[in-house]
Amino acid sequence: MPQFIPGTTLEYNESNGMFASLRPLIRATNGLTLSQVCAITGLEASTIQNWVKRGFVARPINKKYFERQLARILLISTLREAMPLDTIGELMQIINGSANDESDDIISEEDLYDCFCSVITSEKERIITESEVPQRIKSAVKSYNPPDKKAYETLTSALEVMAYAYISSQYKKLAKSKMEKLK
Repeated sequence: MPQFIPGTTLEYNESNGMFASLRPLIRATNGLTLSQVCAITGLEASTIQNWVKRGFVARPINKKYFERQLARILLISTLREAMPLDTIGELMQIINGSANDESDDIISEEDLYDCFCSVITSEKERIITESEVPQRIKSAVKSYNPPDKKAYETLTSALEVMAYAYISSQYKKLAKSKMEKLK
């Protein structure tokens, strides 16, 4: 079973620094068009435009999406099966403030995405367990240089929320699959 970069339709082979595999695509084209973002994420254009309109994702620059916007889109896409969209938006705002203002960020969107992916992905094709989350978060943020102690606590707590929500959605999918086999 192929593994995909969380929130995308792109396959990957390793679990560290996943956003690094997307960065060359963005830089080679000097930003991604909406249709390219849709192709990468599997999302409808109207969904992404709605997220921009609601302030969950920074506005595109000259109709192009860059690293910051794509990372936020991938985070929302990955979490939307697990949490209501408004809750995801609130969580993203707690972590990095306004989507359109980088000055209030405690971590770059790309680094947040990489930390999250590091926590939720497993070398083996299995769902990580609740007990693994704290150590995975500690490992994921080991190179994080927070602006202050509160930022570190906010980030680790937010990653916990994100990881537990994601894990619960994976178990829900597993239960649904097993139920289908029972029929």
